[in-house]
Amino acid sequence: MLRKLLDRLHPIFEKDGKLETLYPLYEAIDTFLYTPGEKTLAPSHVRDGLDVKRMMSMVLVSLVPCIFMAMDNTGYQANLAIDNGTGTAPETWREPVLALLGLGHDPGSFADNFVFGALWFLPIYLVTMAVGGAWEFLFATVRKHEINEGLLVTGILFPLTLPPMIPLWQVAIGISFGVVVGKEIFGGTGKNFLNPALTARAFLYFAYAPYMAGSEIWTAADGFSGATTLGALANASVDQTIPLLTDPSWSDCFFGYTQGSMGETSTLACLLGAAWLIAVGIGSWRIMAGVTLGALATSTLFWLFSGESTTNALMLMAPHWHLVIGGFAFGTVFMATDPVSAAMTDTGRWWYGGLIGVMTVLIRVINPAFPEGIMLAILFGNVMAPLIDYFVIQANIKRRVARYGT
Repeated sequence: MLRKLLDRLHPIFEKDGKLETLYPLYEAIDTFLYTPGEKTLAPSHVRDGLDVKRMMSMVLVSLVPCIFMAMDNTGYQANLAIDNGTGTAPETWREPVLALLGLGHDPGSFADNFVFGALWFLPIYLVTMAVGGAWEFLFATVRKHEINEGLLVTGILFPLTLPPMIPLWQVAIGISFGVVVGKEIFGGTGKNFLNPALTARAFLYFAYAPYMAGSEIWTAADGFSGATTLGALANASVDQTIPLLTDPSWSDCFFGYTQGSMGETSTLACLLGAAWLIAVGIGSWRIMAGVTLGALATSTLFWLFSGESTTNALMLMAPHWHLVIGGFAFGTVFMATDPVSAAMTDTGRWWYGGLIGVMTVLIRVINPAFPEGIMLAILFGNVMAPLIDYFVIQANIKRRVARYGT
């Protein structure tokens, strides 16, 4: 019935139809629900069975654990502060909804945590999709091409990198910058050299720093001040390092029950997503391994040669801590492996990943003004990726010329 309905509507949206201008919107709905009906008349040249729609769908599946943790941990952190009396529930429309559902603010209740967290996460997601979708539709209409499924991934990655207390108008401005400046002005999906979601977050980070790096934004509770682990370490003295690394513990950071951006706190959720991306052949394990090895090598050098006279608490942090705090795991798995903005060659992916890992720790440790180094490191890697691929390809050409003597 749905297929027949779409077929009857098709003439209205096709060329010379009454709603020809809205064809990108019709095509997006049709191809989202069904396989495109076009067929090649001549023999086709298939390079890979992985089309854009399947790729984006698989990435969305890999993000499910992070989405789950975004809702659960956001509610848990807020309810914990409210239950302890260190914070109060903001007087918003969320309280009547919770009361209607018979829920409260018990941090020991999964339903209380999950639903309260969802009431913070979902508005941010809906604003992202509405504003980002409007820009995608506008550019598709002007350029007379289809709406690409890339927005589905950008639209979920961006909210996962944000704190729950961010104003919704900033969400709209951020995704507008990411879609327009980070992607569309370069030609759209497949032609951008920067990750759009990360570009949007970087814009907000520098344009509205108090809303992205303050100590009161990470918990959806009024009057509660709780900095992230990285933020606390960046401002801590050396004698405070050990206490800060015991509360929260390493396992708390690994499972994700800490302060931080909504979807970035759980290393376990990111690992589950990484396993799925590698299994379906979308995420590059070389990039993930390169980022991890680069970060471990650099942090180990700082840790071994920090010396007793150091005044930088982050230098005393053991290497394995860098892997579970901040957005390191999330950036490594979902941002650095973006197939459009990352390196394309296998050898280049190792260098690209290693560069990001090294830069992440350098930014974290050497410049504590930016304690979350993974964001800036990935954007730097995006810019360097074409150059890395160029040198790899030239090296291959030189080896072949020497081998064959031509």
